[in-house]
Parts: sequence; structure tokens; C-alpha cells
Amino acid sequence: MHALVTGSAGFIGHALSQRLLAAGHTVTGFDGFSPYYDVALKRARHGQLAHHPGFEEIEGRLETPGALLDVMARTKPDLVFHLAAQAGVRYSLIEPGAYVEANLVGFANLLEAVRAHPVRHLLVASTSSAYGGNASVPFRETDRAVSPLTLYAASKLANEAMAHSYAHLFRVPTTAFRFFTVYGPWGRPDMALFLFTAKILAGEPIEVFGEGAAERDFTYIDDLVDAILALSERPPPLPSEGGPVSAADTLSPVAPYRLVNIGGGRPVRLDAMIGALETALGREAERILKPLPPGDVIRTHACPDLLRDLVGSLPETPLETGIPTFVKWYLDYYGAR
Repeated sequence: MHALVTGSAGFIGHALSQRLLAAGHTVTGFDGFSPYYDVALKRARHGQLAHHPGFEEIEGRLETPGALLDVMARTKPDLVFHLAAQAGVRYSLIEPGAYVEANLVGFANLLEAVRAHPVRHLLVASTSSAYGGNASVPFRETDRAVSPLTLYAASKLANEAMAHSYAHLFRVPTTAFRFFTVYGPWGRPDMALFLFTAKILAGEPIEVFGEGAAERDFTYIDDLVDAILALSERPPPLPSEGGPVSAADTLSPVAPYRLVNIGGGRPVRLDAMIGALETALGREAERILKPLPPGDVIRTHACPDLLRDLVGSLPETPLETGIPTFVKWYLDYYGAR
């Protein structure tokens, strides 16, 4: 099988590409190396992938007209995993144009490339931020998501709607998945676990938003990749060829399209996460308690029923296991620099 992975130098794209390559597949990795965070980390991730003979690196931006069309025409992938995006909730308050270009224009270009060169299955990353101001927990894929709190969340909701329209018009099986606070080795430096680790090791105080009471449904990177790969083998059927797998299914009645949460459904308080990090580091953190900033939500909590119905398993790595693994990677990676 040949896979195209957009955002292959990103946290999740790198981990997914590694697993695809290890399984004997070939991978075309497409990444623009955005300077949103440390480009050297992104280069190091791609450097790992480049050692594998089945990997091809292409540096380019989805926003560039025709860039992905040319790649698709030449490589003819069986699957497309779309993970490239301008991420970050708070950054969308500072640089909204980056989200319009990458997440809307770039995604439209990707859909046009898939339209011109259809694939067996298109898999599209979305986010738990799409639930926005939804006060009902756990978050179910069947909930109405019409109250995004940031442009980032709004852009991802738009991606879901755009993907559905193309699945309907051009019959490309498409699965969109909403991620819930992914963490682990090779993670993103803008996320809390990474930031807290750097601050604690430097002897600096950490800012704890929501005063430690905020809850997140943490998902370990290996569990996330397991779920993505399992879902890749379950393309949504055409309306005339199959129906919902359960009452929790979001299978469209007019398109081969489905939306799936990827989360274990076990939210953890932020102060408990910090406690697990302190244990792994062997150091205590000096905490500065602050209210939630604009755009943040007090809680994320995935309903995992549909994921379980589709693939038979759920993310289950506890923080007490995942955080020490991240800390070991962090010390190894940055200790060599």
C-alpha cells in the first residue's frame, strides 16, 4: 500500500508515518515546515523517516496552487492521511490569517487533488475543540457542534463540512476524526506537557490555567496511531452499500462519510497531570494559578462508543505510563543538545 501523509514532520504525522513504514508500506510525506514551532524538531522527525527506503520527503505547502495535484498525479496513493494544519487554540487569536490559509485554502486544495486522483480512503484530522461551548458531556459525535470558541475550531468544523460535501459529490470514502489532547515522545512544544517539562527543569514557575481544575481527555500517541490505522481499514460505505454499525454511528445518509472521536473517555484534571509529571521528573513545580484564557474550555471528554463499535478497542495508556515515556524522550533529545 502507498500512503500520502500531509504534515509528516508534525507530531502525529511523524508517528503515523513511522508505523506505516514499519508495516512495509511506502509513504510520501508532504510538509511545509511551518515556523509555528521549532523547525529543527520537525527536521529531526523527518530525518528519522528519511532513513527508511520506503519514505519520500516532499517539502511544500498545501496553500500553493497545484502543489499537491502534481504529487498525487505522480505517486498515486491508495490512502491519504491529512494531518497538516495550522494548530493551536491560543495562536488563532494572534495570527488568524494562518488558519485561513492552511486550514481552509490548503484543505480545499487537498480536496481538489483527491477529486482529480481518487483514493481508497481519505482520512482527515479534526479536533475536540470543534465541540466548542457544548456543555453536554461526554462529547458525542452526534452532538450539534455549532458554537466554536476560536477560529481554529471554526476552521476544523469547516473542514468536516467541506470533506462531507466532496464525499457526497465525488464518492470518495472519507473519515474525519476528532483528536483529544494527544501527547507523547516527539510531541508539540506549544502544548502544556512540553511547556511544563521545560519550565520545571529550568526551575521556573508554570502557569496553570483553570487553576488546575480544567480536565482533558489525554490520548497517548501510540494509542492514537493504533486507532487511525484501524479506522483506515474501515472506509465508510456508499449509502446504497451499507448502513450504520450502531446507534452511535455518524455515517452520512447521503455520502460515504463518517466522523469519529479518538479518545478514551477518561478525562483527567490538569493538576493530576502535573502531579504525574512531577513524579516522572523527580521535581516539584512552582505553580501560578490563572483563570482560563479566551478560547479554552474547562473540560474535554470523548464519548468513545463509536470508536469501540468500529475497531473494538480504545486508547488506554494511563498518564502514569505515558508521561514517564515522554520525559525519557525529552531528556534524551534535549540532553544531547
